[in-house]
Amino acid sequence: MGAAIAAWIFCTAILLAGIETNAQSMPKEIASRVELYSIPSLTISDRQFLLGDADGKPASVAGEFRIAQGSGRLPVVVLMHGSGGVGANIEAWVNQFNRMGISTFVIDGFSGRGLTAVSTNQAMLGRLNFVLDIYRALDILAKHPRVDPDRIVLMGFSRGGQAALYASLTRFNKLWNKSGVEFAGYIPFYPDCSMTYLTDTEVAARPIRIFHGAPDDYNPVASCKAYVARLQEAKRDVVLTEYPDSAHGFDIGLVGNDTVTVSTNAQTVRHCHIREADGGVLLNADTETPFNYRDSCVELNPHVGGNPTTAEQARKAVVEFLQALFKLG
Repeated sequence: MGAAIAAWIFCTAILLAGIETNAQSMPKEIASRVELYSIPSLTISDRQFLLGDADGKPASVAGEFRIAQGSGRLPVVVLMHGSGGVGANIEAWVNQFNRMGISTFVIDGFSGRGLTAVSTNQAMLGRLNFVLDIYRALDILAKHPRVDPDRIVLMGFSRGGQAALYASLTRFNKLWNKSGVEFAGYIPFYPDCSMTYLTDTEVAARPIRIFHGAPDDYNPVASCKAYVARLQEAKRDVVLTEYPDSAHGFDIGLVGNDTVTVSTNAQTVRHCHIREADGGVLLNADTETPFNYRDSCVELNPHVGGNPTTAEQARKAVVEFLQALFKLG
């Protein structure tokens, strides 16, 4: 048995030496190291989040940290998925960023809560839980020896895009972000902007870059245009880029998907107007009653699908934004 162990150690040493020797020949999108994290978080209602009430159910959500090739402290993009969970589009973005020498931290806000998707029943999880998960992930990254804490950007998609957008709110950071670190920028993809929160034009002094599709009937771009107009009036650094012929989830075109289909029975609040009232209550602004997913404004069967052309345009725009923000050579 001792000889077998010695032989295994010898072979492992040779293998590791080979990996070290050939590291420079590895494709750039291959991470130099992958670390998996259990992130201590909570499952709480949106009202609890808005009030800063941490009396919720403990939850451990997952994080996959891919450390890009390179040395020292590296920039990081944190990625937050949408209502369907971590999908192929996120893998495509991870490969892109790792290829640029940017590490990635993908949050799975579902598995640790016993969920796989909430598309057909959005009431299963309050939307602001993702913002809390994001801040808790930032706790980990802020202390990591391979992370440059001044160069961490947040990117999200759909429900995760909404979280990436509203994680910029100064009020939410004061309530829940205990890391001592701020994100250097925010990149929401096709977020739902139908929510109006108190003091929601008071956001971090960091750039916000929103990417959306003109025909999106899941999270229509019109509500985002209205919010962006309010942010710009408040002199915030925010830009909305709108792409034609681009349904919800258009960046799945990065992996060749060019088919738009109905997301059967998926709930959309495309015709809802939701606002925060005193006491952290979210009201249906049209009825002035507490909002819930049985309201008549909640509809079903929006369209989703990729557009390889506009996905590539968005990819280039995100790359250029990060190159400038992170000062990459």
